[in-house]
Amino acid sequence: MSACKQVFQEGRQQHLLMIEAKTVTIEHNSVAEAAEKRDSRKGIVTEQHETKDIVIIGGGMVGAATALGLAKLGLEVALVEAFEPEAFDASQPLDVRVSAISVASEALLERLGAFDTLLGMRHVAYRGLETWEMEGCITRFHASQIKAERLGHIVENRLVQLALWQEFDNYPNLTLCCPARVGRMVRSSVGIEVSLDDGRVFDARLLVGADGANSRVRQWAGIGISGWDYSQSCMLINIATECDEQDVTWQQFTPQGPRSLLPLPGKNASLVWYDDAKQIRSLMQLSDSQLKQAIINHFPDRLDPHFEVLAKGSFPLTRRHAQQYYRDNLVILGDAAHTINPLAGQGVNLGFKDVEALIATITQALEKGEDWSKATVLEGFQKQRWFDNQLMMTGMDLFYAGFSNDLLPLKLLRNAGLKLADINTPVKQQVLKYALGLR
Repeated sequence: MSACKQVFQEGRQQHLLMIEAKTVTIEHNSVAEAAEKRDSRKGIVTEQHETKDIVIIGGGMVGAATALGLAKLGLEVALVEAFEPEAFDASQPLDVRVSAISVASEALLERLGAFDTLLGMRHVAYRGLETWEMEGCITRFHASQIKAERLGHIVENRLVQLALWQEFDNYPNLTLCCPARVGRMVRSSVGIEVSLDDGRVFDARLLVGADGANSRVRQWAGIGISGWDYSQSCMLINIATECDEQDVTWQQFTPQGPRSLLPLPGKNASLVWYDDAKQIRSLMQLSDSQLKQAIINHFPDRLDPHFEVLAKGSFPLTRRHAQQYYRDNLVILGDAAHTINPLAGQGVNLGFKDVEALIATITQALEKGEDWSKATVLEGFQKQRWFDNQLMMTGMDLFYAGFSNDLLPLKLLRNAGLKLADINTPVKQQVLKYALGLR
């Protein structure tokens, strides 16, 4: 059996990508064919279709939050994910993939019932953020400046995902398909037909793609993306220190890229090293003792030199933004729609803003008795989120470009700007509130 579907052909230049979607005809692979259980004697398809209001592809932090939020509305939801998060054990080593969850994201997790569960695992509240390039020219943000208890929590990504997953059993209208992958997707008279490699087939009124930066849902829908590579990579290094638990995250800018520290639970911390991709590859090859010496040589003196390297990882820095967030009765969100320079740690927070906007959009349509799966409703979701995401991405690009230039006049100007920005003004307070999602 063969059919036509749209796939996304991604071509790229060295630094700048303007990527267009193309339509091609392909044969279903063996996985998709296996999903259709046939009577070999009669040639009759005997697969069982399940009708769902919404099928979500991707059960990470953003996908799991979306599933809970829409299930709370009483909708029939199916969530498809290939890997189940590992159960939490306090003896497990800290994962290098962590996020600075803003207070606005915390509020979403609390409404979804997951925040208390998360607090029962590993976390650290952070109350301050400090940024500088030259000593004496520093900008400090503190929770007290906006009369808040904290700016947020720094937590391991997998624990956020796990806390959300533990809420699934509270919703009988939420079907979890894990481990499972999509075999095929095809439009039908009732919506979008989604076949899984475990043999299940769903007829969905709305398909949600929360399946990451290389989103298959986005590619299948023919939604193009624009963006570029930053020609840099980012190295994440977990360390054990001799200092008490900290509550301030800091970042020093250098011509090669920022050097950052995020506090972790106990006496641990996460170091973030931005640099040329070749340099990061070289650093990844070092032994722990060699890497420690490289860190001491390249990080600011405020980093206590008495530490031990626990774990490390790296990833390339890229910027991607989908040309639209919806197509007919399909919507994408989170990294499937946008990936951002991680300078401000806003990646997952932007994704959670997408979740809130989608839930609010569908809630409003339900209250009005409208068809919440139609394109005109989903356009409202895009209007809420596209400009905000673009604004944050552009701001990070300007910040990145401004601090990548080592010309002395520009260096003096930006450091004067950092020093001026340290003054607590209403403008500074609004910038902080915006970054935390409190506007």
